[in-house]
Amino acid sequence: MSKGTYPLKLPQSIKRAAERLAKEDGVSLNQWISVAVAQKVGVVETAAELLRDRAGNSRPEDLKKYIARAPAVPPVPGDEIDP
Repeated sequence: MSKGTYPLKLPQSIKRAAERLAKEDGVSLNQWISVAVAQKVGVVETAAELLRDRAGNSRPEDLKKYIARAPAVPPVPGDEIDP
């Protein structure tokens, strides 16, 4: 596996928390951050793939027929849009 470097600047509070968690896991800070980034990439790519699969061949204009059938009722209290 090839590796790339990236100079990462973190707020001190986040760096200290990451160092503490890495120490608890018994790994280096670099390894801990690499795993955290890999997990986030996996989550985002999995979610995007799921949404693409669920959408299938749908197009935004396909939604118009469902919106047209929605009842014209006032919003639930708290869901109002401020002008």
